[in-house]
Amino acid sequence: MANATAGNAIGGLGPSAASVMHHYQQQLRTRRIYTLIAIAIFLVALWASLDFANAANSGKFFERLPYMFDFIRNFVPDSPMEIVRAMFDLPSPYDDGSLKYDYTSERVYVTENFYIPHFIYQLIITVNIALIATILGSAIAFVLCFFASTNLVGAGATRWVVRRIMEVMRAFPEIVIAGLLTAILSIGPIAAIIAITVHTIGALGKLFFEVVENADMRPDEGLRAAGASWVERVRFAIVPQVLPNFVSYALLRAEINIRASTIIGAVGGGGIGEVFRLAIGRDHAAKTYAIVILLFVTVIAVDQFSAWLRRRLIGNQSFEFGRGAA
Repeated sequence: MANATAGNAIGGLGPSAASVMHHYQQQLRTRRIYTLIAIAIFLVALWASLDFANAANSGKFFERLPYMFDFIRNFVPDSPMEIVRAMFDLPSPYDDGSLKYDYTSERVYVTENFYIPHFIYQLIITVNIALIATILGSAIAFVLCFFASTNLVGAGATRWVVRRIMEVMRAFPEIVIAGLLTAILSIGPIAAIIAITVHTIGALGKLFFEVVENADMRPDEGLRAAGASWVERVRFAIVPQVLPNFVSYALLRAEINIRASTIIGAVGGGGIGEVFRLAIGRDHAAKTYAIVILLFVTVIAVDQFSAWLRRRLIGNQSFEFGRGAA
């Protein structure tokens, strides 16, 4: 009787449908309550964080908040063309003998008449650091991931040790590893390469072995039945399945490593990050904006190249959703 009444109350549904609808509405109300509680907790935590920031800044946080973008508004070059001159090491009409307008002294001459602009040369160093670290990290992660996969080595000591090694490698940010290595190897790109490589092994290794664990094991079972060795099973049954995903993850990691090498450069790793730190610290607006534009263009170029390379390696059919059925 109660179900029938509920059914009449909910659009004339039958008893079973009305019961389902009733439970659904209860769950919906419960979810809304939980959502409101979560939002309230978030707002309280946000307010507590802002209050702490205000107290840590001697009560000046909220007072100075309206002036947050004053630096960007005031940090402008004398002329938009100064950015171009700084980017390509061209003489400046504002040159007064100071470092601020000295764009030509740090040219990197390849021949007597041909030179590479200083910022572009430093950017090449940064990209090289990222690419070398990505290649080394990807290669080592490729080897280790098979020993960390449960479906290939079981749940024994080998898998446990390899996974713990990867966890340690990715536990510390690249900048922390670079800071430690700088004290040993001195300032330079070598420390940056090692730091990024170590973190890349840990990060890509985890992604790689998760892909391996989701691979179809039927080809492996067939090769095992035919008497193939473990290496042969990995080579012919697993690698062809997982390689496209490995390439995608490695290309994504290359983009991340370019940004990481820029940050490490600011603490002594060399490359564009170091000159960016010097430019912004010395209040050289044109040089700073030139470096920002170069980094922006580089990230876009790497992203487009990665997309093109994935299409070449994987095939356009993987990117044409819904066309296969037609």
